[in-house]
Amino acid sequence: MKAAPQAQQRLIDLQELDSSLDRLAHRRRTLPELAEIERLNARRAELRDQIVAAETELGDLEREQRKAEQDVDQVRTRADRDRKRLDSGTVTSAKDLASLQAEIESLGRRQSDLEEVVLEIMERREEAEARVNALRAEADGSASELAALTERLNAEQSKIDEEAGLTTTARTGVAKDVPDDLVALYEKLRGQFGGVGAAVLYRGSCQGCHLALNTVDLNRIRAAADDDVLRCEECRRILVRTAESGL
Repeated sequence: MKAAPQAQQRLIDLQELDSSLDRLAHRRRTLPELAEIERLNARRAELRDQIVAAETELGDLEREQRKAEQDVDQVRTRADRDRKRLDSGTVTSAKDLASLQAEIESLGRRQSDLEEVVLEIMERREEAEARVNALRAEADGSASELAALTERLNAEQSKIDEEAGLTTTARTGVAKDVPDDLVALYEKLRGQFGGVGAAVLYRGSCQGCHLALNTVDLNRIRAAADDDVLRCEECRRILVRTAESGL
């Protein structure tokens, strides 16, 4: 392949612009805000599950407390009824009086036990309410943090996109100075070799693979015409000669 030395030099300019675009694309993909947003979204998903579980537990405890309070009320009502019978004087049999007194005492003990149950449930309910409130507060805080992160991410992406747009415009202008067949070869090699399709020969070394060329290859390059498009024998990238090639 043949191309004017000036066109080959412009190929290096094209490579530099493409490398800049690659770096910008990499920066955009690896912005720290992206990782933070991913971490925060994962935590928010955990919080949603934890809130549902905590609210379910709280609902169960509320029902359990209502049931326990109803049991207390039923025992208290029965005990009050028995006391009224005892105080009314309608029960005259000593045996019946003893039995009624024993039942009132038993109901008193039962009421005391049930009230302890209610107190224990109330403590557990307060703890559950505290967990729900704490989880909701964290969820609200994470929502604010996510909004701030998203705003910062959008700003950073906009800056990168603006720079990429200017670089792309410059690339379009440079590409016009390079023959189509040379651009096609360059693009093919870029795809094969990690985004670098052309490299400068600097002081006897290829700047694509950073290996020093041997004497035979250097002599071959010295003998080549100025418009010959050369390839590195090691990495097969397009090799562009400059005043500092060491020839």
